[in-house]
Amino acid sequence: MMSIEDIRRCLPALARTHNGYPVAYFDGPGGTQVPLTVVEAMNDYLYHHNANTHWAYPTSEETDAIIDSARSVLADFLNASQTEIVFGANMTALTFHLARALGRGYERNDEILVTELDHHANIAPWQALEKERGVKVRMVKMIPETGELDWNDFSRQLTGRAKLVAIGAASNALGTVNDVRRAAKMAHSLGAQIFVDAVHYAPHGLIDVRDWDCDFLACSAYKFYGPHIGILYGRYDLLSSLNFPKLIPAPDSAPERAETGTQNHEGIAGAAAAVDFLASLAAGATRRERLRAAFEQLHERSDALVTRLWNGLREVERIRLYGPPPDTPRTPTIAFTLDGLPSIEVAKKLAARGLFLSHGDFYAMTVVERLGQAAHGLVRAGCACYTTSQEVDRLLAGVGAL
Repeated sequence: MMSIEDIRRCLPALARTHNGYPVAYFDGPGGTQVPLTVVEAMNDYLYHHNANTHWAYPTSEETDAIIDSARSVLADFLNASQTEIVFGANMTALTFHLARALGRGYERNDEILVTELDHHANIAPWQALEKERGVKVRMVKMIPETGELDWNDFSRQLTGRAKLVAIGAASNALGTVNDVRRAAKMAHSLGAQIFVDAVHYAPHGLIDVRDWDCDFLACSAYKFYGPHIGILYGRYDLLSSLNFPKLIPAPDSAPERAETGTQNHEGIAGAAAAVDFLASLAAGATRRERLRAAFEQLHERSDALVTRLWNGLREVERIRLYGPPPDTPRTPTIAFTLDGLPSIEVAKKLAARGLFLSHGDFYAMTVVERLGQAAHGLVRAGCACYTTSQEVDRLLAGVGAL
């Protein structure tokens, strides 16, 4: 496994200082920093291969090859097939697009299950179908005391009228990891499909769409060290048969039939480079094996960091922690509040010390409302592959001084 020092040398942003402090980036849940190799892949595409697709001249043919290669790389990342990888502007846009396609086959009073734990990018697209198609959206409750999904309520809400279960693999606000395999089994037992929002999970755990048995899954490259671009996995038979909104002359074979307009080619090249960056962190005979080894070892590091951070914050008298503790399935993302200070003020004071954290509701509005923090929001600290124990100690000292 590559050392933390060698990993940090790959990311130029980590050399930044603010107010005389080296910057410690705890804002990874909102978007990670980017390795030089990712930027170089994007630059190389724009400098040397920039063209539109499917034409009979070299740069267009090179663009086709780069996109095909990127589909293969992202397929390795998700344990999918190359023909099951769709690119788009971001997860939100892709989810709205998929919802519109699925909704064309739904009838009035068909049901969709969402959860209170989810980012609203996995709620609003399905709620839009209430107005457009007359479907009913049911929302599974979270347990505020633990930040976990209420599986008893899940069972109650899932009925024979369900067409789709939309669930997050992990909460971007609290770090809670959901049992996607369990949700898929329950959905499929009643003939419903399952869509997984894996945006927050993707940087922290190796996704396996076959093992999870999901029908659709979306993630965003900028959360796992890549550029701002979204990726949608869909089972090949579903991508081939769904009534996607598309232009008549556009390709009608999967996966391109699910992509609208000219894509962000340089972003696609960068997304593939981000996966290869992760794969470069460990050894293995194949890209998938290298990814598996890298994620296993990154999990060990992050587990130690999040335990150190959680235990340290718990000792600060004015701090209140939210979400599951370190000894339960979770990502290295911790949400907290500081008595007497709105989250934005906490973030500003920590930023003055070179500690960059996000604040507010993180588009997980329902979570924040259920926790009674809608007025002032939460402070969120996330550890990434480049986070050190020294940075965690700096954060604890910074919080303790507020």
